[in-house]
Amino acid sequence: MLAQVREITLDGHALTIEDIVTASRSPEGIAFTFSSESYARMRASHDMRRDLIESGIPIYGVTSGFGDSNTRQISKQKSVQLQDNLIRFLSAGTGPVAAAEVVRATMLVRANCLARGWSGIRPELVQLLVNCLVADILPVVPERGSVGASGDLVPLSYLAALLTGHGDVVHAGVAKSAAEALAECGLEPMALEAKEGLALVNGTSFMSGFAALALHDAAEISYVADLCTAMTSQVLLGNPDHFVPFLFAQKPHAGMITSAEVIRGVLVDVSALQVDSMSPELHFRELENPIQDRYSIRCAPHVTGVLRDTVDWARRWIEVEINSSNDNPLFDTEAAAVRHGGNFYGGHVGQAMDALKTAVASVGDLLDRQLELVVDEKFNNGLTPNLIPRLDENDARMGLFHGFKGMQIAASSLVAEALKETMPATSFSRSTEAHNQDKVSMGTIAARDARTVVQLTQRVAAIHLMALCQAADLRGTASLTAPTKAVHDLVRAVSPFVDGDRRLDTEIEAVAELVASGRVRAAAEGREF
Repeated sequence: MLAQVREITLDGHALTIEDIVTASRSPEGIAFTFSSESYARMRASHDMRRDLIESGIPIYGVTSGFGDSNTRQISKQKSVQLQDNLIRFLSAGTGPVAAAEVVRATMLVRANCLARGWSGIRPELVQLLVNCLVADILPVVPERGSVGASGDLVPLSYLAALLTGHGDVVHAGVAKSAAEALAECGLEPMALEAKEGLALVNGTSFMSGFAALALHDAAEISYVADLCTAMTSQVLLGNPDHFVPFLFAQKPHAGMITSAEVIRGVLVDVSALQVDSMSPELHFRELENPIQDRYSIRCAPHVTGVLRDTVDWARRWIEVEINSSNDNPLFDTEAAAVRHGGNFYGGHVGQAMDALKTAVASVGDLLDRQLELVVDEKFNNGLTPNLIPRLDENDARMGLFHGFKGMQIAASSLVAEALKETMPATSFSRSTEAHNQDKVSMGTIAARDARTVVQLTQRVAAIHLMALCQAADLRGTASLTAPTKAVHDLVRAVSPFVDGDRRLDTEIEAVAELVASGRVRAAAEGREF
């Protein structure tokens, strides 16, 4: 049986975050095509750019220098060499190398933006970019070096270098030179024409790649957080009435309503807290169970709902960005005019990612507070201290085990780091490039921060899920509902009951992968993954 091929059309209008996630993380069986309208627009703007060069008028970055050097017009004979020099002087990135999924996302977004057709470059160059993506030839891109104003100039220069046969790449997981990888795949490097180097580097595609992946993962975290809230309520014998529809109808934020619905769905068949009336002859009594759970449970939809609503509007912004012409200049073929502007500015990406990372970190903090209630014998309603196994008082191992003590310390550390990363990157505009780029977005730093906060919070969720499964085993899994029992079984497949102190680091990573992959959600919803 032949594997099914999924086709993604690149036209600068219809690319989705789901397309990016699929092509970046499961690239096998993906085919990319250009619409005929897109191809025609690319060809028309390319021809117009060629004609304008022949006319001798100055065009930024084509027959003029870059940045503050735009007053220095050059002859058309120098325009090609100018593009090669652009790629060379921008190759100044530092720091860790971007992950393969981020590079794939970047390449896809850049191809789609250029396929919109107003950038004045040959469709054959965009096709080569797509061919490299299909062949899994990925440029080695350092993460640091972009201020996110004139686009992601420095990171995208490594992508442009690949298309000219220069630089280092990872091809199907193996490091080699770009020239070697292209030759092995039967692809010919291209000499850049005027404007083509600038079109490749002068855009927001690197930050958008980070942003699209972070948004997808943040949405998954919102579901897992609601699941954890429900499970925390279960193992602590909490009050499910905190999540009844009436309450949320009186403060109808969409994300909050959805979170409460998810929690109720997980707590299906859990009985409401019953409190007997006080007899008339009594003037005071101590209740066996509190009427209200602590804020980290009772107010959980009000925290996770903020994340859900943030993901909702940020998704709309990012999908506009990944379907935009975001280089400069652009070629208005209808008016036969070159338009100089600032579409490369990453302000919307930066603002969306600063908000996203704050909302995700807040959810991570919520999960850490729930974890404290579960592991602390002062609050966990009869569970063992630090969720150690129950031992007979005559057991020689009494006093030796510390269970989830180290796990709570690790979770606290992860949350502290996530909260530290919420400093808004967009507040730190720096004037640079000889005071030409005098107001910059810092969108790329914000997007990288969001990626980091998401990864940290995935691991906090993993630790909390492991603790909740331990608590469920101690309490008795018969008290679990069908959704939480399915998640318990999924986690137990990679992280068995902690019956004595052991290292848990590799198990944290295994459970974090369940969270990131969507398998936790699928298990809770009763779906095959």
